[in-house]
Amino acid sequence: MKIYQFNKEAGKKITKFNSNFVLSRITHIEKAAHIGCMHLDANGLIGYHQADVPQLLLIVSGEGWVRGETDEYLKVHSGEAVFWDKDEWHETKTDTGLTAIVIESQELITSSLIPL
Repeated sequence: MKIYQFNKEAGKKITKFNSNFVLSRITHIEKAAHIGCMHLDANGLIGYHQADVPQLLLIVSGEGWVRGETDEYLKVHSGEAVFWDKDEWHETKTDTGLTAIVIESQELITSSLIPL
């Protein structure tokens, strides 16, 4: 399990085309991908399971706890991303609720993300 950040501070200011915004790159995908949005209410849980393919979980609001193959949980907040390799056991839970985007693909490139 690896934790990254994609908050505003991890981004780059874009001014091309007279633009004015900050872009935090997430990934580059060359193979098919599944992208979804997960909504966990208070006391929500994505149960302990093995990843079928590499997975990137991007916390867009709220906070929660994640773990990989150990019993140690790490707290995650909005603006942080968690990466799990194929076949890695993992779990996500929250006391207060969280919303996350999940990206699943045979090939996820995380080199654009900033490690936490």
